[in-house]
Amino acid sequence: MASSFSFCTLKFRTKPNDSRSSASSLPRILFCHNLHDDIHTPTDQINRSGKKPDYLGVQKNPPALALCPVTRNCVSTSENISDRTHYAPLWNYNPEGRKNPVSREEAMEELIDVIESTTPDKFTPRIVERKEDYIHVEYQSSILGFVHDVEFWFPLGKGSTVEYRSASRLGNFDFDVNKKRIKALRQELEKKGWESEDII
Repeated sequence: MASSFSFCTLKFRTKPNDSRSSASSLPRILFCHNLHDDIHTPTDQINRSGKKPDYLGVQKNPPALALCPVTRNCVSTSENISDRTHYAPLWNYNPEGRKNPVSREEAMEELIDVIESTTPDKFTPRIVERKEDYIHVEYQSSILGFVHDVEFWFPLGKGSTVEYRSASRLGNFDFDVNKKRIKALRQELEKKGWESEDII
């Protein structure tokens, strides 16, 4: 059987002050690579799902989702607005003017409903983790088996905002699949009363 291991190189970047957080450092993933000392079977050659990244979930210091790799296949609300390749704006499930405000639990159900009914990229969504304030979804392509990790965080104490991150596990670019997925989800959520702080 072929053996393999993975390594990731991290760079710590200081984020400037903005309206959401104080100056802080989050790890920037420079690159991840799988090393195989040998490949023996066709299964090894066509396994394109990739390994689940160790840095998924809410980071502890400061509380936030991870930044994106330097590759062009990820968007995250943790990015600074000046990074137009990776930046994504926050969502608000109870914006000013929403006729029927909802609780965080109800908003999460609205999001799950949209996730399960919206597949603009023909990737199949599968919710693999759900907590009271966090959802992790794996999107897998039906043809090649590529997997993208999409996270949603409903931070306590920050009103009705939602942070998110959508990233490919493999490759250097994604033909804007992650951006298009987030846009499609946002458009469906807007029908339920959600709003975005900006448009990407």
